[in-house]
Amino acid sequence: MPTYDFICNTCNQRFDIFQTFSEYGKVLVQCTHCNSSDVRRRMTKVRIAKSETSRMESMTDGIGDLEGLENDPQALGQMMRKMGKEMGEDLPPEFDDVVDRLEAGQSPEEIESALPDLGSGDMGGDE
Repeated sequence: MPTYDFICNTCNQRFDIFQTFSEYGKVLVQCTHCNSSDVRRRMTKVRIAKSETSRMESMTDGIGDLEGLENDPQALGQMMRKMGKEMGEDLPPEFDDVVDRLEAGQSPEEIESALPDLGSGDMGGDE
């Protein structure tokens, strides 16, 4: 049975209601905190699941020739940003810093010189 998120306009509390598809929009919804029927539906984020193959294809769409990226930091930064979004995982703040620098035209060598400790942190593995 689907869960629908609501916000009460009277007490401003959020609450969830379990309803069947046939009940939705037909059954009166009341706040579980104050019993008010002055409620509105809260729209939540939607996440789309993709297969590994589909994600990899999405990452490479529009990138073109991967050769030559070492000579084009802006294109490399754009590709890395797109790949980061497609991965669907939280990336460390350093990732955004490096991508921002690449997109600004800074070479990988310049970034490495400016951020000498980059990549030296504990990655969770045994050393």
